Amino acid sequence: MPDLCVVFAGRERLKALWRPALLLALMLAFVWWIVDAASEQYRWQWYRVWRFIGVWEEGAFRPGALVEALYVTLRLTLASLALSLASGAVLAGMRLSASPVARALSFLVLGALRNTPLLMQLFMVYFVAAPVLGVGPFWAAVLSLGLFEGAYVAEIFRAGVLGVPKGQWEAALSLGMPVSLAAREVVVPQALRQSLPALAGQLVALVKDTSLVSAIAVADLTMRTRVIITDTFLSFEMWLLAAAVYLVLTSLVSIPARLLERKEQV
Repeated sequence: MPDLCVVFAGRERLKALWRPALLLALMLAFVWWIVDAASEQYRWQWYRVWRFIGVWEEGAFRPGALVEALYVTLRLTLASLALSLASGAVLAGMRLSASPVARALSFLVLGALRNTPLLMQLFMVYFVAAPVLGVGPFWAAVLSLGLFEGAYVAEIFRAGVLGVPKGQWEAALSLGMPVSLAAREVVVPQALRQSLPALAGQLVALVKDTSLVSAIAVADLTMRTRVIITDTFLSFEMWLLAAAVYLVLTSLVSIPARLLERKEQV
């Protein structure tokens, strides 16, 4: 007979999977219903849209403008995620440091990043910092997004560490572990497990925030969609398609995060 724990864990993973999938299906069905209901007032021209996704030529798929823009958005998201995790870890360490200088500096940096609009930070980095650093619009966007999201990730990490019971520290230190080893082997893994839901939500916010980089001429999904609308006047079709792509991307982030969260709870 199969192990009951394995069966229970499998059922929990299925529960974590089918609910977001059902929500995604219902939302797509609702959008389709709106499109169908509006067909009496607006003549949809979906046949003109698909070429921007890609075409088959000589037995090979040639990506269109939207697929190329999606590739830029994915690169931007991954690079910004890496920077946000790194900067968030550093800022969280400074906030938890015993040094008053490190705590004060991190407090000022976090306050500046969290209390000013992301769009303003994009402009400041693109027009002020990027020429000095010698980087283009893409890396200026990565720097802005990575630091902005990193400010929130820092608070998530700090809350996760503070949420670990003090007894875990005391038990590790009583075994003769150095502070660095106790933090790395005992405290940080528990803090990461507690921070996982909030980190997943922040990653979803990062995916959506990438749409702002079109303001500094990064050819992401939003900017390419606007250019296509200017050329073709297919406003409803293109914005619905772009919204569906963002919905799928954020769902693909949420579902694995829920699976990992359920796995840790079992």
